[in-house]
Formats: sequence, C-alpha cells, structure tokens
Amino acid sequence: MANHSATPSANYAAAPSANPVVNADGTIPGTDGTRRDFMFLATGAALAVGAGALAWPFVASMAPDAETIAAGAPLEVDLTPIQEGQIVNVFWRGKLIFVRHRTEKEIKEAAAVPMKDLIDPQADAARVKDGHAQWLVVYGNCTHLGCVPIGHQGQYEGWSCPCHGSLYDTSGRVRRGPAPTNLPVPPYGFETATKIRIGEEGGKAAA
Repeated sequence: MANHSATPSANYAAAPSANPVVNADGTIPGTDGTRRDFMFLATGAALAVGAGALAWPFVASMAPDAETIAAGAPLEVDLTPIQEGQIVNVFWRGKLIFVRHRTEKEIKEAAAVPMKDLIDPQADAARVKDGHAQWLVVYGNCTHLGCVPIGHQGQYEGWSCPCHGSLYDTSGRVRRGPAPTNLPVPPYGFETATKIRIGEEGGKAAA
C-alpha cells in the first residue's frame, strides 16, 4: 500500500506563466486576453513579463524530498478550484498532464463521435472514470513529436498542436494527424469526488 504521508500535492499559486489556466472561451482568468492572445503566448512566439504584469493562476507541484521524487510517488490534485471549462497543468514523474473540467456540451459531443471517424478508435467512456465524465486526465504532449498542444483550439475544440497541426477533441482523441494516437490517459483514481491521485489506480501504485 502506498504511503500517503509522502504524497506530494498539486497546489495553486500565483505567478507569471506562459501556460496559465485557460477558460473554455480561450481567455485567461483575471485578464481580458483572447484565445488568439493565449495561443500567441503559449507557443512562445513572444512573451514580455514586466514587474507590473498580472499574476496568472497556474498549477505547480509542491517539491517533495529527493527520495519521493526518485520513487515517482503519486500526486494528489484538488479539483475544487478548477472551474467548468478550465484546463490545468500538473507534472508527475516529470511529465506534463492536463486535467480538464469538461462542460456538459463537451461531454455530449465526445460521446456522440462515431468510432469510424476516429484515427485511434476509443470510446469517450473508456477514457474517463465511471461517474466522473466531467473530468478528463491525459498526458500533455502531442503523440507526434512531443510538442505541447494548446487547449480549446482547433475544429474539435479540444487541443491543437502548434508544431505540425495535429488536432484532438475534448476527449483527447486525435482527429487529424500527423499524430498517430490519442493523448494517453495516465494511471489515476478518485480519492473523493473532488480529489484525484495520479500515479495510483485501484489502490495500486503505478510501476
């Protein structure tokens, strides 16, 4: 059984970031930035942060001790602050993970997609936990060459890769290549209705 006392937790902090929390309409909470503005920032095209810049919320992992890091301990994420339509970033074992609070519209659209329309066929229900369809948890790197796709972008309003144009839907499934496969789902489970534990599934820690 995993030692929960050594479990690091994701916490919300305020600091300038090129990867802030993003609303469903593409805006950054606390700003009047547009979807285009965010894509401009997130792709690294340009970024100027001055002393008077607005503090944007983002998710950062609390730093556990070296032994815990080496062991790849599970990461607890409090879902309470994540508003409907938002996506936040966390890191587990050095890998970026997206935690998305899906809207009812996004859930219905993802569930209605015919399997024949998918490059890597997988039902939406197989990518979320029973009774928690509003929460999508996926690795945050494009399955083509590992670029970081931008949320709420593209024809399917899931993610769009700024490097080579791959598109993903709101279930993280690839809808246009060159990416060959869906964004993978990491091992995780719900501790409570508002807390997940990444790196542990069914009470067992990931290998």
